[in-house]
Amino acid sequence: MWSRVSEQFAGQKVRLEVARKMLEYGIRVATDGKLFIGGLEVDYSALARDVGADRRVVKQTARQIREDDFLYSIFGRIMPVGASLVPVIARLGYSALVIEADPRAAGVISAAAAALARHKIVVRQALADDPDMIPAAKLTLVVEGRVPGSVIEELNRIDTVRSVTLMR
Repeated sequence: MWSRVSEQFAGQKVRLEVARKMLEYGIRVATDGKLFIGGLEVDYSALARDVGADRRVVKQTARQIREDDFLYSIFGRIMPVGASLVPVIARLGYSALVIEADPRAAGVISAAAAALARHKIVVRQALADDPDMIPAAKLTLVVEGRVPGSVIEELNRIDTVRSVTLMR
């Protein structure tokens, strides 16, 4: 998908960055060209500040998306996935495992979840970066309680896993 988006914005570096941010935040383009996260309207200027662009570039990007059938089929339906618990794990008594693995290999999530389940560790949230959008894509699992070192060793033995980092 990202390669198609990149093609549509070839030679338009700032608009491509606006589109990338829109995907990152789950910002949808409405039929009238307005931007929304869920039901909340996003001001062009707010997104422009975040990207480091002019508000007119954001508005032109929204118009370009609206006028292209492929782009609009994506950006007209996208939704945010919700809030990440990672910044508040300590307050909740959770831990987070950041797993660096081959993001295109099948079975990383299931192997990690199975290892945690064998140790009766409950996964509260799973966040996987899209390797087309984030070069160093990672899998982050927010889990209840503490994670013993033996579990981290087991996760490191999964074939496609390069490293596991524990956050508390």
